[in-house]
Amino acid sequence: MNKTLYVSVSKKIKKFNKTIKIPGDKSCSIRALLFGSVCVGKTKIKNLLESHDVLDCIQALKSLGVKIVKNGKEYHVHGNGLGSFINNKKIKIWVGNSGTTSRILTGLLATQPGKYYLYGDKSMNRRDMSRVFAPLEKVGAFFSPKNKKTLPITIEGTSMPLAQNHIENLGSAQVKSAMLASFLNTPGISKILEQKVSRNHTEILLKNIADIKIKKTRKGNLISIKGQKNLHAFNYNVGNDPSSAAFFIALTLLIPGSKLTLPKIICNETRIGFIKILKKMNANIKIKNLKRDLNSGELLGTIVTYSSKLKPITVSKDTAKFIDEIPILAICSAVLANGLTTFKNVGELVHKESNRLLEVKKILNQIGIKCKITKDSMKIYGKNKIKTKNRSVIVNTKGDHRICMSAMIMALALGVKTNIKFFDADTSFPDFIPTIKNLGGKIAFK
Repeated sequence: MNKTLYVSVSKKIKKFNKTIKIPGDKSCSIRALLFGSVCVGKTKIKNLLESHDVLDCIQALKSLGVKIVKNGKEYHVHGNGLGSFINNKKIKIWVGNSGTTSRILTGLLATQPGKYYLYGDKSMNRRDMSRVFAPLEKVGAFFSPKNKKTLPITIEGTSMPLAQNHIENLGSAQVKSAMLASFLNTPGISKILEQKVSRNHTEILLKNIADIKIKKTRKGNLISIKGQKNLHAFNYNVGNDPSSAAFFIALTLLIPGSKLTLPKIICNETRIGFIKILKKMNANIKIKNLKRDLNSGELLGTIVTYSSKLKPITVSKDTAKFIDEIPILAICSAVLANGLTTFKNVGELVHKESNRLLEVKKILNQIGIKCKITKDSMKIYGKNKIKTKNRSVIVNTKGDHRICMSAMIMALALGVKTNIKFFDADTSFPDFIPTIKNLGGKIAFK
């Protein structure tokens, strides 16, 4: 989708009863590529998400000398082992808009000698990278200019990395994964005490290829890796993306008389927190056919959703598990839950592609919903009867994909005239608009 387009919605979608295919998970697609690149041999990946973020990850790895080819419906990553990236000169590496690629790749580069110039688009270049720079400096990497917190940055990897005992209290899967990536090429045993639990796709993947142990303690998860052991290529089936599914689950809840079936969705406990929240709000959602994929190690299931009336609640725990779904949860709270819904401990939203707390507030205010935000919380005063006559919404997010898609779901549910400037779903869900049309949604382009 061309980011310069205006996308306009003015008609409410009619009820539907369908089964649709959600694309492969972005987080798992990127991890399979990155970790496959430092294995020995040919890693085969099926159902890889072909979004901008994932394709940018492929290009970044190619610039480091990694051979990646598409063979039919599979992607083949030809890895040469740990420390095998090209390092004969200062290499420029484009990471686009992907925080996952930039942070995990930084971890891999930190323990490989050489200088690497990492840069992204305007949105990525605004995001805080110091959360990975600081702990990776303890491993032995250097970052210049010194004290710079954002991209572009030059990474100088170390040939003598030091084992670490890292405490992870941010609830960031990207930071945790960056550190684990650096530990793979660090001699000895390095450990992470995860005090605030986040997505665990990296740990699940590494269980198949690395010497990793995970132990639950009173203080949190203790993750240890024995580094500098050869990693062998693997086969990986990417499950379908629960974060992308969230938008269509929400749309189904919002449209009376609707039912939607979504097969082979990743039902990892660290990824379906938003479903648990919706169920607490009285959503009629069922998960069926749960089965662990033998290649990826991820739990997959079929999610069946029915239209529902929701009740307001207060959410304060485990928000790291569904931080990306907060914008669409906010839309559900505003439209379906009559009363005060509160989201606490959501300050991480400020550090995303945009300040998502502020952007959600702007959207809700335009449809007459009162919304209060602080640096770490959001209060939504929902109405199940919203007056849409003579109202219009303008969304200008500079292309934040989750805000764009959340705004469109709201517009389709209410029929309120909505214009979204710089609409972009290609970052995570290239088939978003075709899928909306498949359900009967009417969308215009300007």
